[in-house]
Formats: sequence, C-alpha cells, structure tokens
Amino acid sequence: MSQPNVLLLGPPGAGKGTQSSNIVQTYGVEHVTTGDALRSNKGMDISDLDVEYDTPGGFMDAGELVPNAVVNEIVKTALREADGYVLDGYPRNLDQAEYLDGITGLDVVAFLDVPREELVERLTGRRICDECGANYHVEFSPPEEAGVCDECGGELVQRDDDTEETVRERLSVYDENTRPVIEHYDEQGELSRIDGEGSPDEVWERLHTAIEERT
Repeated sequence: MSQPNVLLLGPPGAGKGTQSSNIVQTYGVEHVTTGDALRSNKGMDISDLDVEYDTPGGFMDAGELVPNAVVNEIVKTALREADGYVLDGYPRNLDQAEYLDGITGLDVVAFLDVPREELVERLTGRRICDECGANYHVEFSPPEEAGVCDECGGELVQRDDDTEETVRERLSVYDENTRPVIEHYDEQGELSRIDGEGSPDEVWERLHTAIEERT
C-alpha cells in the first residue's frame, strides 16, 4: 500500500510533527491536523449542526472552544478529500475516537511512547526567536551563541506554556483526556507502540518499520 491512512498519537513533546513530516515525505499522503483543518474551513456552513455559530470561524473569532460536533465535521471533510493521510492531534477524547471509527478506515494507529521526565526536558528546553520565530532547544538543537538566534540575531525566549509548571499541567490534561483513546485502540488490537526515545532518525526507523508491517 503506497498511501496508507495513519493515525499518529502521542503526548506534547513526543515528536508527532517531525514524524508526521517523515510520513508525508515517504508515502505522499496529506498531513491532517485539527488546527490546519479548522483554519482552512473557517467559513464552512455548519448551520445544520444546531450550534451557536453558523461557521467554525464564529467560535474561533470569539475565542471560544470549538465544539466536538464541529471539529468532527471538519475532520470528516478533510479526510474525505485526502488520498491517504497522517492524522495528528485528533482524536483528543474517546467520543472523537468512536466518531472517527465510523467515518474512515485506519491502516496504522501508532503511539509515540516517551517517558514523562523526557517530555518535560524536551518541552522546557524549547526556545523561540522573538523576532523571526525560529525554534531551538537548549540541549538538542542549541544556537551557536546562547540566547541569540542564528538566523536573525533576535533574542531567544521561552514561551509561557513551556515552563515546567505549565508543561506538567499540559501532560496531566493529556493523560486525562487522551489515555482512554490509546486504550481504545489497544483493546481493539490496532495500536502500535513506538519507542519515542532517541534521535528523530532512530524513532523514524521504528515508526517506518511499524507502518510497513501494518500495511
């Protein structure tokens, strides 16, 4: 199978973005994320869903959480238009997982498994240039000069949501909401657990092997 349907699961900091890019480049599939899908379909008519606004953009412009029913409809549209995909960032809860089961067939469900303390180290070490937005990591991808962007010379800063307290809270929320999703696919015998420690290339080798075995 040259263009599989892949669901990639993993906590914040597990490397889903990097590995999704590898899947896209290797198999020529679409990278579907809820954020991109929502932005691409802000004006979609959802008046039949009996929600507060007639478009997803109404919730986004008001700074409100987009309801499950709207997110589901957006994802359904994005997957229907894709000839093979890697789905990243959805489903976030069991209701969404059960909805997904009914609208598409998954060839691979891969979970990037990374120990909690490793995730904290990865996330708290991230630095972003406040001028051009370039990304660094104090240990894994440091700039040539500490605190200074290689690209533009701007100052490298830590985002508010990358402090240790915030990171641990994000991971706790992830555990509460998304662990049932992992258990759902595990109980169905569909889950491939991928050791997410090591370099991106090492993780990709494991993930690639799992995809090939499943497809």
